Amino acid sequence: MKTSELRNMDDVKLRQMVNDRHQELFNLRFQQSVGRLTATGRPQVVRREIAQIKTILRERELGV
Repeated sequence: MKTSELRNMDDVKLRQMVNDRHQELFNLRFQQSVGRLTATGRPQVVRREIAQIKTILRERELGV
């Protein structure tokens, strides 16, 4: 998802997205440990999305 699209969302939706991404990351780690992970690059993408969303939320807290 593009950063501009994330900036247009409200805080509640962004926090829900962070929770969803954390759950997805947990599932990906579980799949990897069992040996069933096929999309090996997906965990990195999910971590990057979490960081982007948290950065936007923090900017809003600081009023930047």
